[in-house]
Amino acid sequence: MKNMNKKNRKLKKNNITAYGFFCLSTAALAALLSACGGNGRMAENAAASPSEIVIDAGSAEEGQPIVRMDLDGAVLPVLPDITTAEDNSQLAPAYLRKGDQHEVVKQLQQRLMNLGYMDNDDPTNFYGDATAVAVRHFQRQNEITQDGICGTETWDKIFSASAPYYAVSNGTDGDDVAQIQQRLYELGYLANASDVTGHFGDSTEEAVKKLQNVNALSVDGTVGKETINLIYSDEVKPNLIAFGEESEIVLKCQKRLKELGYLRDEPDGKFGNATQVAIKEFQSRNDLIVDGYLGPTTRLTLESSDARPFGLRVGDQSESVWTVQKRLNHYGYLASSLITGYYGDLTEDAVIAFQRNNSLAADGTVGVQTMAKLESGDAKKKPAETQRRTQPTTRRGSSGSSGGNSNSGGNSGGNSSGNSGGSTGGGGATVSGSASALISKASSKLGCPYVWGAKGPNSFDCSGFVYWCLNQVGVRQSYLTSSGWRNPGRYQRVSSFDSLRAGDIIVVSGHVGIVAGGGTVIDASSSNGRVVHRSLSSWWRNNFIVGWRIFG
Repeated sequence: MKNMNKKNRKLKKNNITAYGFFCLSTAALAALLSACGGNGRMAENAAASPSEIVIDAGSAEEGQPIVRMDLDGAVLPVLPDITTAEDNSQLAPAYLRKGDQHEVVKQLQQRLMNLGYMDNDDPTNFYGDATAVAVRHFQRQNEITQDGICGTETWDKIFSASAPYYAVSNGTDGDDVAQIQQRLYELGYLANASDVTGHFGDSTEEAVKKLQNVNALSVDGTVGKETINLIYSDEVKPNLIAFGEESEIVLKCQKRLKELGYLRDEPDGKFGNATQVAIKEFQSRNDLIVDGYLGPTTRLTLESSDARPFGLRVGDQSESVWTVQKRLNHYGYLASSLITGYYGDLTEDAVIAFQRNNSLAADGTVGVQTMAKLESGDAKKKPAETQRRTQPTTRRGSSGSSGGNSNSGGNSGGNSSGNSGGSTGGGGATVSGSASALISKASSKLGCPYVWGAKGPNSFDCSGFVYWCLNQVGVRQSYLTSSGWRNPGRYQRVSSFDSLRAGDIIVVSGHVGIVAGGGTVIDASSSNGRVVHRSLSSWWRNNFIVGWRIFG
């Protein structure tokens, strides 16, 4: 309630409780109005609910304004003789709802994050869509009105010592349930896409129990703290066709992988190393989560006429890149020191030269035809008079070509910022390109809404935003969750927060963003409810895990 005496309403630092919101009894209102010289009509309101009470502010003179105590109107008349404008700026509203801005929202968001209802983020004073959704999910779990408004009852329960961690179970409905079901489907615990309904029924409960059993969790059929963290982690064990299996389904998928150019061995129905490598490359090329399993989404994409065929390009890192580099070296196009498994500028140059000498389209990418020629045994070697050892310093950023997964210190371009003392790792690779282009692309999406699980182009979550921006500027990056960004296995590691520079990817606990320079970051923020450009505050420093240098 906005305009109450500062003495009665000032919030105590680190002691925000139910008393941070004030719902006065009719007797208390009468006393307050009397102290202000008013004689509002209280008797007729004595039995009314707070949303129905009508107060005649000021004297009983005819024509005085009537102020209703409802959620959309003022709660009390302005009392300039009691409250100053400075005081008003510190007062918390009786109800927090979408669009409100107040310092107390930070504490609410932090509590919701701690309880698992919001993605981890730097809390803000803005009560946006993501905050309202989190409040609704909390209200749903606590069986109170799901209006997304944080009033006294909701606040008390959120800050109660017994407040429950986020969980969904049989009978729960919501968009978050649909997201969980989708992941259970991708992991093979739900059999059909039609099971993704947003309603947590018996089939979902059984799927959750099976996942918990396979992954050695307590089997209760509820998606709580341990289960929700597991299903989005790298450690989750799926219920899928996986390494070591042999079946007609594996054979069918192998044939399709062969047709698309990913599998070079003959299909035999046995899920071995070559099949797993082919699946991972297919998933990466087709914007799927790269897990190496033949899950339902991967199989559906394989069967689709829109499935993208095999292709390698600058920025890729895989066993296939290593194979290509070995063949290029065999034919004299690439020095042996550049066989790293990372597709950088020098590898691209070598591919172009190979394609030109072998009458192929010289686009610098390795597709089905180029790969077939490389492996044919009758490809033309590089003319002897033009053969020479290519050095890794030919182009800016080309250290990525020679760096790869090597620890030989070949990242000559990666440390050009002057970082020292182990602030940047020596084993990663950088990509030829422009950090400014990445920042420009990220800036073009400022204001787009934050939506959990969204990958663009007009709504994002934090990892979906980084994924979309990188791919838009030509960096072929498969989708990774924020936990997946802890070790993408490809870029140059930046282990010191102070060594971050524009264009780096910053990874903090439960969140990821793009460093924009000048001590700022661009990210899809759950606490702001949108894509924002903001300061790299102490929260980022305190939660810092690692940075990744994308560009040399």
